[in-house]
Amino acid sequence: MSGGDTLLDVKDLKIWYPIHAGVFLRHVGDVRAVDGISFTIREGETLGLVGESGCGKTTVGKGIMRLVDITSGTLDFHRRSGEVVDLVPLGRKAMRPIRGEIQMIYQDPYSSLNPRWSVADIVAEPLRVHQPKLTLKERDEKVGWLLEKVGLTAEQAHRYPHEFSGGQRQRVGIARALSTNPRLLIADEPVSALDVSIQAQVINLLQDLQEEFGLTYLFIAHDLSVVEHISHRIAVMYLGNMMEIGPSRTLYEEPLHPYSRALLSAVPVPDPAAKRPDRVELEGEVPSPLAKPSGCPFRTRCPLAEPACAEATPPLVEVKPDHFVACPVVTDAL
Repeated sequence: MSGGDTLLDVKDLKIWYPIHAGVFLRHVGDVRAVDGISFTIREGETLGLVGESGCGKTTVGKGIMRLVDITSGTLDFHRRSGEVVDLVPLGRKAMRPIRGEIQMIYQDPYSSLNPRWSVADIVAEPLRVHQPKLTLKERDEKVGWLLEKVGLTAEQAHRYPHEFSGGQRQRVGIARALSTNPRLLIADEPVSALDVSIQAQVINLLQDLQEEFGLTYLFIAHDLSVVEHISHRIAVMYLGNMMEIGPSRTLYEEPLHPYSRALLSAVPVPDPAAKRPDRVELEGEVPSPLAKPSGCPFRTRCPLAEPACAEATPPLVEVKPDHFVACPVVTDAL
C-alpha cells in the first residue's frame, strides 16, 4: 500500500532554539533547526526523511511527538475517531491520549531502554498509561504477544536489556512502540546503530508489521540505500528546509534538486573499481544554522546558484505528479 488519505499535514513548521548570552542572558540569536517546512504523510505509507547530519531530521520527529517546543506552524493530525487535531497548541495533558496513536522508535537501542526494568516492564509501561483497565494477566498476555510479533519469545519478557544483542533490543523498542496500537510510527534512524547484517532483518520486520497492522511510518535516516528499500515517498532536507519531495523510484532515478543529485551520487556502490561519471562533488562546508544564508540555504554550495537565489527562500513547486522541488532554476528549465 503506497498511501491513501492524509494522516498528518505539516504546514510551515518552524522549530528554533533560542540562544542567550551575557550576564543578563539576553536573547542574542536562534538556531533554526527547522525553518518553515511543509509536507504530508498519507495513511499506510512510509515517508523517508533524508539529509546530512544536523539538517533537522530528528528535530522534525521530536516536534511531531511534541517532545520539543514548536516556534510556529501547524501539525494537523487525523485521529482514529475522525477528529482532526492541531498538535501545536496542545499541552502535556491534552497530548497524552494522542501519544497512544503516535509512537517513536529511537535510534540507539542501548540508551532508549531502562536498564533497571525487565523487558516485560518496558513493553507494559505504555499499556499502564493508555489502557489502565487491563488486568495484570491481560497485560502480561499482550506483552508476550507483542514480543512474539517482533521475533522474540514470551519467555524473554523477564530478562533485562543487557542480556540482549543490539538487534534484539531494537525489537523490544519496536514492541514497546506497537503496544498502544499506534497509527503513526516515527522511526528515528532505527538501524543506524546496528550491524549491517542485522539492519536488513529489522527493516524487513518493519515492513511486515506495516502490512499486518496498516501502520504509517515517518522513516528518518541518512543511509539512502535503506531509505530507498523501505520508502514509498522521500523528502530531502538541507539546513532546516525541504529541498525535494517525490515518489521513491522517481527521486532515485531522476533527482531534480542539485542537492538531491549530490546526495544520491554519494551513495556507495558495491564495486570499488566502478567509475562514477555522474558523481556530483559539493564545495565548501555546510553553513551554521546560527547564520543561515539568505534566500535558498543551499545557494552557497549550489552549482546552479543565481543572484536571485539570495532574495527569498524558494517554495516547493509541483513539477510532476506528486513530485515537488524547491529550486526556481530547475522549475524554470522544465
